[in-house]
Amino acid sequence: MKAWEIEYLPEALNDLERLDHSVQIHVLKAVRKIATNPLPQGEGGYGKPLGSKAELNLTGLLKCKLRGDGVRIVYKLVRDRDAVKVIVIGARADEEAYRLAAARRRRHGL
Repeated sequence: MKAWEIEYLPEALNDLERLDHSVQIHVLKAVRKIATNPLPQGEGGYGKPLGSKAELNLTGLLKCKLRGDGVRIVYKLVRDRDAVKVIVIGARADEEAYRLAAARRRRHGL
């Protein structure tokens, strides 16, 4: 199976840069793994679908958790281009990653 193309929002790259180097390595490895099968779990992929979370509508977005590092990766599939657009790489605490995802989704029209 061909890996999907990985695209990052500029803000997601900033998220990545702010992480500790060892966590950055784990995140990049996880993103490469996601790209091999980014589909929702219901379609046999790695992504866990998001819906309405903390009064935020995140329908159409997917997440992957790095439990040991306390990080969530929120992404959107761009099926017509076989691309994974990484929206947020953020802390799991206080629903921060979901608030950022909703704001970035609006800002970028995703």
